[in-house]
Amino acid sequence: MRNNVLIYETCRIIRPPLVHLSRRHGGRVVGEVRPIVHVGDPVLHNPCDPVTRFDDELAALVDDMFASMYAAEGVGLAANQIGVPLRVFVYDCPDDDGERHQGVVVNPELELPGLGERRLDTGDEGCLSVPGQYAPLPRPDRATVRGFDAAGQPVTVEGTGLLARCLQHETDHLDGHLYIDRLPAKRRKQLLAAYRETLSTKADISPL
Repeated sequence: MRNNVLIYETCRIIRPPLVHLSRRHGGRVVGEVRPIVHVGDPVLHNPCDPVTRFDDELAALVDDMFASMYAAEGVGLAANQIGVPLRVFVYDCPDDDGERHQGVVVNPELELPGLGERRLDTGDEGCLSVPGQYAPLPRPDRATVRGFDAAGQPVTVEGTGLLARCLQHETDHLDGHLYIDRLPAKRRKQLLAAYRETLSTKADISPL
């Protein structure tokens, strides 16, 4: 379904995108859809560099990230997922109350509740860079990210529910980690084997 109904697939939602608020022409999102980088590419497995210039090049990257995220039907996307090793992520994601939040965070710093105040959400998690695979992954059900917007102004994003998971997931990407790196070794191995099997099956399908 692609109407106004939200369809949850762990960290993916299929729905009509909001127009990216920073730049738009004729009601359409501005930006080039870039291919999503998949697990195994070194750009996903190394920490990203801090952004030092808030200029037109950064604004164009953010536009491309929004366009790529919507094309992939994701709720969040880190810059290294389209091959750019910079500390930037975008999101368009609902919180625990179903309220939708959209934005960009540059040079994010993640803050989680203290151990004594922490409650875990044990839901499934997936990733555009490991397509088709999902696994339960406990994460704190609240998270805060502090950083900057694309113009260099300070921003703070507080998230609950899926938004909290998204903020943690995307910050992990910028630190060079995928969600599968947080799984037990055996489950990670099984998931990667299933992913490779999916790739092999697709390669064996002849075009019509």
